[in-house]
This record gives sequence, C-alpha cells and structure tokens, in this order.
Amino acid sequence: MLKATGIKKAYGSLPILKGVDFEVAQGEIVSIIGASGAGKSTLLHILGSLDKPDEGTVELKGTKINELSGDLLSVFRNKNIGFVFQFHHLLPEFTALENICIPAFIAKTNKKEAEKRAHELLELFGLNGRADHKPNELSGGEQQRIAVARALINNPAIVLADEPSGNLDSANANALHQLFISLRDNFKQTFVIVTHNEDLAQISDRVVTMKDGFII
Repeated sequence: MLKATGIKKAYGSLPILKGVDFEVAQGEIVSIIGASGAGKSTLLHILGSLDKPDEGTVELKGTKINELSGDLLSVFRNKNIGFVFQFHHLLPEFTALENICIPAFIAKTNKKEAEKRAHELLELFGLNGRADHKPNELSGGEQQRIAVARALINNPAIVLADEPSGNLDSANANALHQLFISLRDNFKQTFVIVTHNEDLAQISDRVVTMKDGFII
C-alpha cells in the first residue's frame, strides 16, 4: 500500500535521512524505533506528505504523493492519511463529536453523514457518553482516543502515529495499543507508528529500527 524509495532529507548542511527504503502492506502495524535523532519523525512526516524529501519517492495506493502540491496534495492527504500525535491537539472550544468531525467537514462531507460516522466511532471506542464533552472534561486516555477517532473519520488508507502513547500512563497506553490491534483485526486498518514504547513495538506486526538516518 505504501512504498518509499531512496528517501533523503537534510536541513541545511545536516543530513537527517540518508537513503531510506520502506514498505507497508495493507492491514499491517509497523513500529519504527530508534534513538532520538535517528530520523524517525522526519521519515513519518515525509510518508504523510507533511514534508517533502530532497530525493526519492513516496507512493501511496499507486499515487506518488511527493509529486503532488497545493490543493491536490491537501485533498489527497485529507482523504487517505490519518494522523495521531503524542499530544492530541484537540480544539478546546469544540466538543468531542465536533473535534472528530473536523477532517470530514474539510472533505466537504455533509454534517449529518459526518456526525453519524463520528457517533459510530465513539460507540466503537466506548466513548458514547462523551460526545458533548469538551477536551478539558475528558481524561488523557479519552482525549487520545478522540484523536484516533478524528484520524479515522475519513476512512483513511493509513494512519501515521508519532509517539501516540508517549503522554499516557501505562493503563491508558495499553488500552490505546489494544485499540490499534482491534482496528487492524476488524477493519484491516494500516498503521505506521513511531514509538519508544517497547510494549507497543512487541505487539506490532513488524518492527523497523532506524539509526543515523538509515533503516538498519
């Protein structure tokens, strides 16, 4: 589903990625591990089209996304890629339901359809009673599950997660990891996850280790 070939990236004179090849199959959970500064987050941002490589290509579902730009890139990203970060980045003035719906509204999904899909995700994640709660009324684990629901609202081909459980206690981290497994098992959802969490890495389908800008 996702294939990156010959990815190189430097910031000024500092090389970050030095020629990375990477593939992910549909329904696979791949964890990327490595020391800080190894290039993990940079690679994830390039895979998600949040940054462009200096060299190389990224292909998702047959489309070379690093060759897209402007509105075409924005539309493709919104439809096909979901993002989950260490900090949930929920908008504090909006309810859980409204936060989940934001990517669907950007995709111009009608309000009724978007809210129906959001309610389905809330029920799936055991958060049905939290639809009208604002982020400051939710626990850390609930906030992160809302962020995952937001990433899934448009039925993306792939979800890219950067330290998704890094800000959670062990119980909530484990619950989040089991949610990823359930989404893979039941919906063949694909995940690429940058993590320092050994437990998450161990339950992934595959672990990729990065060091000094290379996959080793």
